[in-house]
Amino acid sequence: MKISKKAWPTIKVMEQVYEKKLWGEDGSLYYSGQGSHHPDFVAPYLKAVTSFLKSFEQPISVCDLGCGDFNIGKSLVKHTKKYIAVDVVPDLITYNKKQFRDYNLEFSCLDIAKDKLPSGDCAILRQVLQHLSNTEISNIVDKLYGFQYLLLTEHVPVGSFIPNKELVSGQGIRLKKQSGVVLTAAPFHLKLKEEKKLLSLDVLDYGGVIETVLYKLF
Repeated sequence: MKISKKAWPTIKVMEQVYEKKLWGEDGSLYYSGQGSHHPDFVAPYLKAVTSFLKSFEQPISVCDLGCGDFNIGKSLVKHTKKYIAVDVVPDLITYNKKQFRDYNLEFSCLDIAKDKLPSGDCAILRQVLQHLSNTEISNIVDKLYGFQYLLLTEHVPVGSFIPNKELVSGQGIRLKKQSGVVLTAAPFHLKLKEEKKLLSLDVLDYGGVIETVLYKLF
């Protein structure tokens, strides 16, 4: 019997994304899409996040929640005290462990909506929540208060829009519904001390903008 995609756990959905190259491919075993590889997206993001990480007198510890193929994270590790990279796909984590070796780096296979998160000073969620249901996002938000900072990157429509329309977890995002994830809006109501937009990049091929926001949390 064919199982409805709606009944699939997130791990199965994401395994299929990589197995069927639904985000494209570049010849490697795992590829997390243009958002993790195109220079127009990668270079400005790395510049903004590196600047934040280097602003501390002493390096901070970072938890990359949804590290994907680690094409982004590999450039940030050297600016941290400790870097923990997390993803839900077991084979991807096994692959990353073989590809990236650093005394400062730890990989962990977790479902961030269900499992306890590692401890750290700053959480990175880069284009992860946009693929998840509101229930999963709510579960994650409840755990983010264990961090002092959150670096959140999301693909959202230009201008005003209704945030956080429901979505079945998968490769797609809310942009097709003229919506996007906004953690400070209902139903998530993220509590924060400070908010600063670090980056906004136009996405010409698909529309919308990719925004990176720094939150200082309670």
